[in-house]
Amino acid sequence: MVGIEADTALLVGLFLAMGAGALSFLSPCVLPIFPAYLSYITGISVKELQGNKNSKIRSQLLSHSLFFLLGVSLVFISLGASASLLGQWVQNLLLGDSGLLIQRFAGIFIILMGFFVAGWITIPALMKERRIRYSKKPVGYLGTFFVGLGFAAGWTPCIGPIFGSILLLAASNPGHGIVYTVMYVIGFSLPFIVLTFFLGSTRWIVRHSEVIMKFGAVIMILMGLVLFLGLLPRITGFLLDLVQNTWLSELG
Repeated sequence: MVGIEADTALLVGLFLAMGAGALSFLSPCVLPIFPAYLSYITGISVKELQGNKNSKIRSQLLSHSLFFLLGVSLVFISLGASASLLGQWVQNLLLGDSGLLIQRFAGIFIILMGFFVAGWITIPALMKERRIRYSKKPVGYLGTFFVGLGFAAGWTPCIGPIFGSILLLAASNPGHGIVYTVMYVIGFSLPFIVLTFFLGSTRWIVRHSEVIMKFGAVIMILMGLVLFLGLLPRITGFLLDLVQNTWLSELG
């Protein structure tokens, strides 16, 4: 039963990490500049990207997007692995296997970042972009890969707080830290790929991005409270009981 609860807790965390990745991409810091970035890495004008695209342009969009996301993924997953190793070291040094202090610290951090993402508090240090800028993109797919590295290395006002929360989750759960980061990358990459082919849809999402961010911020705050109060085992136990009762009622 304990093993099932642990697996359920992990599953909840993975879905939240994936949602955090999607929230990062749909944020006002990333989505509005997405068409310009896509134009930059492919060499195709935004007007052409928003028009009818033939198979050659679609192939070019997909291949460059994959190399860009490969660069982004390398940075994010490397940071996730580092956070996981650091969390394991701290637990072995100070806390044994419990990791309760890290988990509570992660909860406080996620709550603060949720208020920041929602725009309810301001943290000047997180408002500055530290993204590597290229005056001219290096040629070819290798250049696109390096642009992805530079993008991910930037600590932007929206990505930084959200991804920082995932890093703390990785540190507080070192056994699954890299998996959380991989799910974050998947959550970031899926809307990137989808909107690459449906670029006109970005206008509608941009108009509602503030609502999307506030909704995501509330989820972050709730998740932070759950971690700080140590409620995740109770929630997973409740979900398991609910599923089991539903299953038994159907069998009856």
